[in-house]
Amino acid sequence: MDNMTNFGRERKMAGQVVAYPLGQNLYLNITNQCTNNCLFCIRRTSEGVGYDLWLKQEPSPEEVLAAVQDPTSYREIVFCGYGEPLMRLEVVREVAEQLKKRGAQIRINTNGQANLVYQRNVVLELKDLVDAICISLNAQSADRYLEICRPIYGEKAYQAVLDFARCCVGQIPRVVLSVVEWPGVDVEKCREIARKLGTEFRLRRFSGTLKQV
Repeated sequence: MDNMTNFGRERKMAGQVVAYPLGQNLYLNITNQCTNNCLFCIRRTSEGVGYDLWLKQEPSPEEVLAAVQDPTSYREIVFCGYGEPLMRLEVVREVAEQLKKRGAQIRINTNGQANLVYQRNVVLELKDLVDAICISLNAQSADRYLEICRPIYGEKAYQAVLDFARCCVGQIPRVVLSVVEWPGVDVEKCREIARKLGTEFRLRRFSGTLKQV
């Protein structure tokens, strides 16, 4: 999740934060579901992103669209939030399709396990709706990924992330593999993986304070 200066106000539906501005982007919070339980997850930190993003009820496509208002006033509209947005693939597709018609630039931040979740290549369903996709690699090997990201799919999750990235290249205009700077993560090896896959690479600095549990 981007660490950028806030501007504007969050947009609430039924008392929940559905859309929240960070920097020049507007982020869409559509689910708290995730197939990972990462050690560095932003929801494990005391600071979060400055908004209460926990959802008691997932917003409908109509509620998400109403929360956006004017999409052209932002550099990007980003599906992100506290969960994995592609857990609600149909909502992402419906909202993205409508926002594209209104001139939006669309990005998805994902853990890259959607093809594993749905047992099909969902990239083909996103390619005309998404301008950029940022995939969280977060480890240089399957065993390290298992240790740090703790996926519900176990050892096969890491290969699924790599395969998802391969599917995105050539279908989605901009593909980025990202890693969080974290103990045990070999940044240079991750950078080399991105190079071999033909994606961009982004290093995300961890600057939060983990909650005491």
